[in-house]
This record gives sequence, C-alpha cells and structure tokens, in this order.
Amino acid sequence: MAEINKLAAEITDIQPGIQVPSFSLAKYKYLWVDFMNGLWSENPVLKLILGMCSTLAVTTSTQNGLGMGFAGLFVLTGSNVMVSALRKVIPAKVRIPAFIVIIAGFVTLTDLMMAAYTPGLYEALGIFIPLIVANCIILARSEAFAARNPVDRSLMDGLGMGLGYLVTLTVLGTIREVFGNGTVWGVSVFGEHYIPMIVFILPAGSFIILGLLTGLFNRIMGNKKISTEVGCH
Repeated sequence: MAEINKLAAEITDIQPGIQVPSFSLAKYKYLWVDFMNGLWSENPVLKLILGMCSTLAVTTSTQNGLGMGFAGLFVLTGSNVMVSALRKVIPAKVRIPAFIVIIAGFVTLTDLMMAAYTPGLYEALGIFIPLIVANCIILARSEAFAARNPVDRSLMDGLGMGLGYLVTLTVLGTIREVFGNGTVWGVSVFGEHYIPMIVFILPAGSFIILGLLTGLFNRIMGNKKISTEVGCH
C-alpha cells in the first residue's frame, strides 16, 4: 500500500478531464491510480460516506453484503462506461436525466437477472435492488468522473469504486453475522452454546460496526499521511 500511496503522491495533480497520452507508461499509471483511489484512498463508503442506505440496511449477513456489492459493482461499472462513451452526444442541460436513464437500465438488468438466477438473495435484498438507481455513489461518479473522462479511465474508476463498495459491505456483513448469529455464511462459528448478540443484526449494530470500521480506516489513512510527510522531509 505504501507503493500505491507513493504513486498517488507522484501524480496528485490528476484532475477529471485531464488528457493522458495513449499507450504510454503515464497512461497506465493514471489507470492504476483511478482503480486504487476507489478501492482504498477514496473508498466510497469509508472515506466518501456515500451509499449509506444500502450499506446499513442489507448487511445483516455475508451473503447479503456480497450480493449487494456485486449488484453495485455491475451497475457502477456499466453506467460509468456508457456515460463516458456517450458524454459528447448528451446535451449538458439534460445530462442528469440522461445519466439516470442509463443507470436505471443497468439496474433493471440487474434486478431481472437476480430474480431469475438468485431468487433467495433477490428476496432478501428486496426493494434495495431497484433503489440502486438512487445510490449516491453511482450518480456521483457519472457526473464527477465518467462525464469528463475517456472510457478506459471511467472503466477503472467504476471497477475500483465498485470493488471498494463490495469489499466494505462484505466485511460489514460478515462481522454482523458472526456476532449477531454466531455464523459465517450459515455455518456455526462459536458452537451451539453461543448466545447471539442480536443488537448486531439490528440497525443499531450496523451503525456501531460501520462507525468502528470508519474510525479504523481513518486511523490507518492518517498514519499513512503522516508517514508520507515525514518521508518527504
């Protein structure tokens, strides 16, 4: 991770819309930083505090966190690529409604696929699958990044942000399931004598665990920042 931070520090002047030479080493550096920004340094849940409704509501188990994460990853990556590809033909005045139509198309595709192939998970996630269309992460990345950058950079941004969302929801769901049910993916962890701490399955538990994860993440990022500053001197 130190290498990633060093790489990010070398090109901290990256701004949306910047022109990067094709097929050059700098090009691959930009793509790598775009990917890692979403996965780590600008994690959409732990750093940007976006997508809180689905994060807090559906992560009662590992399976739910993983399923919601994959759905978000697919919609975010697909919509980023589509918005970037059409950015020069969409009039600026109607860009937001156009972005929402594109996102809604991918959400509908995800909804139908999950209903057909993973009916149990589809029922568990319920209304939160259609509500992906209103997820702040996806619309924000379309407006702030995909609408101003080429397809390849938008693809890497979508993959990084989507994986950051997926990993965070999976970790959060696993912790809540372990302490709230004493299981991981339905398999007992502590044995039959374990008394589940129901609070971790309830909304209060999701706030507690997410708060602790966010605090730990900021502590790590803070230490990294201090370490980088000392190294520069």
